Amino acid sequence: MVSIIVAIAQNGTIGDKNSLLWHIKEDMRFFRTTTSGHAVIMGRKTFESLGSKPLPKRTNIVITRAEREFEGALTAHSLDEAIRMAAGDEEIFVIGGAQIYAEALKVADRMYITRVERDYAGDTSFPEIDYTQWQLTHSERHERGEEFEYPFEFQTYDRV
Repeated sequence: MVSIIVAIAQNGTIGDKNSLLWHIKEDMRFFRTTTSGHAVIMGRKTFESLGSKPLPKRTNIVITRAEREFEGALTAHSLDEAIRMAAGDEEIFVIGGAQIYAEALKVADRMYITRVERDYAGDTSFPEIDYTQWQLTHSERHERGEEFEYPFEFQTYDRV
């Protein structure tokens, strides 16, 4: 199963200058718990935004057009190749960026979306989702976080 995991602001923004726009402890915990023990697929810029260090307790696969290696991670040259590299995993997670998400929307079976109920200015947005292809199967709303003052909601969508 191929899954997308992402946090999206109310206006569709997911990042700015290759970094997150918010820090929601509950979302970071959800991400860590959900993806631990699985393969995570990301673009080069996303890997670099993590300090060019692999996420622990996960098989990290970085997609790049360049012929290069990433310390602690596998290198793929397309989303299809990355998915094939992780084929033995029961659930493979696509974790960004926008271009990789756009490709993954065509093949994903599930989406884990954290809806941040606030607009943020940024240079990166999540691609348009055709919700006729998806069914909301789980939702958990929080009025605020431990240290985050705005509402957010964890949503799970499965492909129809």
